[in-house]
Amino acid sequence: MPSALGSGFAGSVKLKYVKLGYQYLVNHFLTLLLVPVMAATAIELARLGPGELLTLWRSLDLDLVHILCSAFLVVFVATVYFMSRPRPVFLVDYCCYKPSPSFRVPFTTFMEHIKLISNNDKSLRFQTRILERSGLGEETCLPPANHYIPPNPSMEASRAEAQLVIFNAIDDLVRRTGLKPKDIDILVVNCSLFSPTPSLSAMIINKYKLRSNIRSFNLSGMGCSAGLISIDLARDMLQVHPNSNALVISTEIITPNFYHGSRRDMLLPNCLFRMGAAAILLSNRRREARRAKYRLVHVVRTHKGADDRAYRCVYEEEDDEGHSGISLSKELMAIAGEALKSNITTMGPLVLPMSEQLLFFFRLVGRKVINNKWKPYIPDFKLAFEHFCIRAGGRAVIDELHKNLELSPRHVEASRMTLHRFGNTSSSSLWYELAYIEAKGRMRKGDRVWQIGFGSGFKCNSAVWKCLRTVKTPTDGPWDDCIQRYPVHIPEVVKL
Repeated sequence: MPSALGSGFAGSVKLKYVKLGYQYLVNHFLTLLLVPVMAATAIELARLGPGELLTLWRSLDLDLVHILCSAFLVVFVATVYFMSRPRPVFLVDYCCYKPSPSFRVPFTTFMEHIKLISNNDKSLRFQTRILERSGLGEETCLPPANHYIPPNPSMEASRAEAQLVIFNAIDDLVRRTGLKPKDIDILVVNCSLFSPTPSLSAMIINKYKLRSNIRSFNLSGMGCSAGLISIDLARDMLQVHPNSNALVISTEIITPNFYHGSRRDMLLPNCLFRMGAAAILLSNRRREARRAKYRLVHVVRTHKGADDRAYRCVYEEEDDEGHSGISLSKELMAIAGEALKSNITTMGPLVLPMSEQLLFFFRLVGRKVINNKWKPYIPDFKLAFEHFCIRAGGRAVIDELHKNLELSPRHVEASRMTLHRFGNTSSSSLWYELAYIEAKGRMRKGDRVWQIGFGSGFKCNSAVWKCLRTVKTPTDGPWDDCIQRYPVHIPEVVKL
């Protein structure tokens, strides 16, 4: 038995090194091809004497006009290349809102409130089962209005929550970066379900007395993946407007969206969604590259709204009793899988090494030509990214991506721990996850980060960032008082 195990281990080690050798050969094919040619050319030129080199130069028969035209062509092509190249977009810094401990909602408190609000035993048992399997911890927070019995979903209370989470996140960002109101050229705010008049972007402009010529945008109704849509919009604006700073705010206001009915598919958001917000400072100023944390490499957006099933799988509506809420379809996970497949099909060629692309291509051709029963090749995205931020929408979403992308437990740790500590904070959860990786001291210069978000519509959006400098473990932030406790073991079921 030991000899069999030893031979199996040796075989696996050999196979590992064969695969590594294949990846290196394919990814550096041009280099391995050109270096010997250039070396041979250099050796031959070195063997020639000065007279032979002069004879070779004269044999080219170049006059002054040819030389000047060639030089002009080189300068012209170089100018066109540098002028048409996209401006780099830097992530200078970001901050996440950290709720006060007084807003905490332990399981027992949440279930006691639900019991006092609703007399429906079936709904109570259903929400108990959801919480037991949710992956949430005991420190998630709800806004003050939701602590009332019954909750107080007024316009005033909703505005108060928006001001609390957004202003705190911006204040922390201003304190950390030294940002001044006059330095903000572009403002993008996304909040899906709360869209007052004046808008949330106008509220920020009023609070911080931003410039009158600021370019402001307020995105609503775009679901939990809107955070990356905001990043994409800010990137496009920064391509048009040189030497500019963009402030992006991602949040979801919980106060007006508590569901008072008893439909099971509309009770899920009550159990999972919690308060949170993130403020992100982007810039295309070259001088910001020195202190920026990341550079935006790619944004890939996938929208499946043309399909009726996808369009209605996350849908705001009223139940038979007139209570409004968000219904989540049973097909949600299948639709999310289809959207992810479309998204990574576009993302793959942009980020995967050539070795993985060739393996995927050969397997695809083999299935079409030889045997369609062959399993499709799943590219190893771990070769393209060091860190994964999967939006903490729920345990099932994280589990599916963990399995389908063949990730390690460490790769999904940030998502699971964010869901446990803060709950589903909608579009801002990606930034709590990135903050977790930084708080653990894992972010190194050159590391690549893949942020993946899902949202109503149905949408799957991705952003790829490259770390520009090793990020020091922050002494403040949303994880500063608890990071030493994480990661924690999260059981499949927490009996209440």
